[in-house]
Amino acid sequence: MSATQAADGPAVFGDRLREWRQRRRFSQLELSLAADVSTRHLSFLETGRSQPSRDMVLTLSDALDVPLRERNAMLASAGFAPGYAQRPLDAPEMSAVRLAIDTVLTGHLPNPALAVDGRWNLVQANAAAMVLMDGVDPALLGPPTNVYRVSLHPDGLAGRVVNLDEVAHHLLSRLRHDVEVSGDQGLADLLAEVEGYPTVRALPHHLDVPDGVVIPVRLRHPEGELAFFTTITTFGTPADVTVAELAIETFFPFDQRTADRLRELVGPG
Repeated sequence: MSATQAADGPAVFGDRLREWRQRRRFSQLELSLAADVSTRHLSFLETGRSQPSRDMVLTLSDALDVPLRERNAMLASAGFAPGYAQRPLDAPEMSAVRLAIDTVLTGHLPNPALAVDGRWNLVQANAAAMVLMDGVDPALLGPPTNVYRVSLHPDGLAGRVVNLDEVAHHLLSRLRHDVEVSGDQGLADLLAEVEGYPTVRALPHHLDVPDGVVIPVRLRHPEGELAFFTTITTFGTPADVTVAELAIETFFPFDQRTADRLRELVGPG
């Protein structure tokens, strides 16, 4: 059972607390020290013998680095109102966030860049990123368009990635980490889905770490092979669930040939 589900409704607070403590691989003693709470009181909270205050829920959530979405769930399971808003990206209050995304994506041209939500669904992409999706089966382009489906499905980019073994291993490792850190059932379902793709099932079980500083993505394109490395940016100090789960992935040319091809395909930016 995940941190977001229970058989007959919301899990009681003690169940959620124990699950997150175990997910973070904390003993009760380690969590008590991190949160400055007695082990006795912590034990009572986990067994339901004591009920937490709102401040205690937030203190323990901080100590366990619980995502904002799950902090709201922990508050609800203890009988308190959510502590963090979750506004849609098109809400008036999110105008600064939308502007930031537009600025980064537009400013990164002619190189690809895209914004995704917490389940790696595409929120926005610049023109260069859409060029990379040429030839992808329209059924994979949603909505929602999911980056992992597009990248690893045999009708997506998987058949065009020259070094698919290396890239897929990296993507799967990142997704498994996201599942472990977030406790999100949607991400767990996505992982189970992509692990069932024939392109993924055919991967070797182990790869030696390649030489070099980063692992480039080498993509076949009608204009010639394109090679990229990527970075991921998140918003600092988020106080909204939507903002906390947003990320921007930016692609950089791995070689001069790719940089030249992108200027030809997209323009100077």
